[in-house]
Amino acid sequence: MIYLDNHATTRLDPRVLGAMLPWLTDHYGNAGSTTHEPGREARAAVDAARDTVAAAIGATAREIVFTSGATESGNLAILGTASRIRRQTGGVSRGHMLTVATEHHAVLDPIEHLGREGFTVSRLPVVEQGDPSGVPGRIRLADLDAALRPDTCLVSVLLANNEIGVVQEVAAIADRVHAAGAILHVDCAQALGRMRVDVDAIGADLASFSGHKFHGPKGVGALYVRRRGRAVRVDPLVFGGGQERGMRSGTLDVPAIVGLAEAARLANDGLAEEAPRMRRLRDRLWKKLADAVPGVAVNGPALEMNDDGSSSVRLVNNLNVHIPGVDGQSLLATVSGEGLAVSSGSACSSESPRPSHELLALGLSEDQARASLRFGLSRWTTAGEVAEAASRIAVAIARLRLS
Repeated sequence: MIYLDNHATTRLDPRVLGAMLPWLTDHYGNAGSTTHEPGREARAAVDAARDTVAAAIGATAREIVFTSGATESGNLAILGTASRIRRQTGGVSRGHMLTVATEHHAVLDPIEHLGREGFTVSRLPVVEQGDPSGVPGRIRLADLDAALRPDTCLVSVLLANNEIGVVQEVAAIADRVHAAGAILHVDCAQALGRMRVDVDAIGADLASFSGHKFHGPKGVGALYVRRRGRAVRVDPLVFGGGQERGMRSGTLDVPAIVGLAEAARLANDGLAEEAPRMRRLRDRLWKKLADAVPGVAVNGPALEMNDDGSSSVRLVNNLNVHIPGVDGQSLLATVSGEGLAVSSGSACSSESPRPSHELLALGLSEDQARASLRFGLSRWTTAGEVAEAASRIAVAIARLRLS
């Protein structure tokens, strides 16, 4: 099996496992039980992990809240902000929530939930495929300007899209959001380890992260909550022991938190070498597919597209293509039968018969969206795997087109 579905999840780095193991066996104290040495050891490990995660994203330790992953982080950011607004206004104000049509369902669903509770909800469109006026998958800043209202309370946007890899102009978005007096939540789940993430540089007030997206353990993540300058506050969704300064009660998963921190450290330390390597392999995969599969086309921004000659508008490890003339369901089944782990979209939507909402927002038809493949490379992907994957896909598609 050749694994190229690293936007869904990544392999746990053995170095991360090594950092976690002592806290699963010998050092098993509860970080909340600081009246004895095992508990104090666990607390020290959590404190050190908080420092490490904060350093990886340009934050301070007190701005990091540990969660179960980016889905919980996004829900805490969005629903926690909404709860605080309602409480501060005595339940009178609901306000306006603004997001993007191509957001992950971890953002879209809680915002839609708030829409049913009386908040006004808007989704910004993105530049469609083939439109020469902008970058496919990005929002137009003019659309954002037009959508912001006096009652806009929160804007949520993906830094880097989980399907087509497009990187939004988040710093420019932040300027507009803050000028309107609103809070900006940034979903950074796909970014760490693939591009530099600095919460101050992108202007995030809240930012979500998930360990399993950058070779850490599943079931652990973080929410960045700005405490400096324009500090923000969110109400908790989980109540109990008051852990994480009351924002997220529950016994801390010390091994997972230690693993998250080690994965974040490794992601940043290896970025200068790994990012260009993954980009070269991604470009090689595309060239081999383009040479072997007639009619194959890239979904999203062109691989060589840059902002200013230096800044890529697409994640270095992302490739999303559509294959004309084949049935989407048969395509995935055939490619899987060739020993390839790829997907047609987000893992969170894989059980749904509906085509990718991200690709539909790009202007693709339902048939084109279904007949699309998403590839996500990682630090473990090799040149040999890329060559073999392209060969197997070409064989699979040729078989489908003949059937």
